[in-house]
Order: sequence, then structure tokens, then C-alpha cells
Amino acid sequence: QVQLVESGGGLVQPGGSLRLSCAASGSIFDINSMEWYRQAPGKQRELVATITSTGATNYANSVKGRFTISRNKNTVYLQMNSLKPEDMAVYYCYVVGVSPYNGDEYAYWGQGTQVTVSS
Repeated sequence: QVQLVESGGGLVQPGGSLRLSCAASGSIFDINSMEWYRQAPGKQRELVATITSTGATNYANSVKGRFTISRNKNTVYLQMNSLKPEDMAVYYCYVVGVSPYNGDEYAYWGQGTQVTVSS
């Protein structure tokens, strides 16, 4: 079993910054991609950013130029700058990988961390 532990959420003013972290631990797991999703109350969960094992990144249009996804070993980060009220949501990390023992693909969700943007 793999556990994903998120941290870094909190309350910031519009224009402020936060850095989210998601650390993977537990069973051996070859990570193919790490992603960040977010979900606001009453809304669908949406993909925010992705980073692959090659380092390629993709971003939702709404966060391009403001958010940066990065990875260091088994931890994925989301640097969020110039935050807007519409960024307020619960942010979830999502990790997809392959077992080195049987080749099966697995995916795991983090527990979520609240980001609040308010004056």
C-alpha cells in the first residue's frame, strides 16, 4: 500500500502564495506521473497540473503562468502564486505508477488540503 500525505494548505489573501506538498511512502512503486486536482464546493473535481516521469508538465488554462508543479524523488509540489478567490478549493494529489514486481498499474489519492483565498 502507498500513502500520500499532503500539506501546505491554508488561508491567504488574493495575490498571495502557497506551496503544497504531497509525499508518497509505503510499498515500492515506480511513479509514472504525479498530478494535482482541486474541487470547490458544488463543483466537479478538475485537473490542475501534471508532471510525468520525464519531467514534462501540463497545466489547466486557468492556472498557467501562476502555478508550477515540480517533483523531488517521491514528493510532488505545487507552487501557487498570484492566488485568486476562484482558486479556493480542496486540493488533492494523485499518483499513477507501476509495481516493479508484477507490472500492474496503481493509482492513489491524497487526503486533500484546503486552500482558502480571501481578503
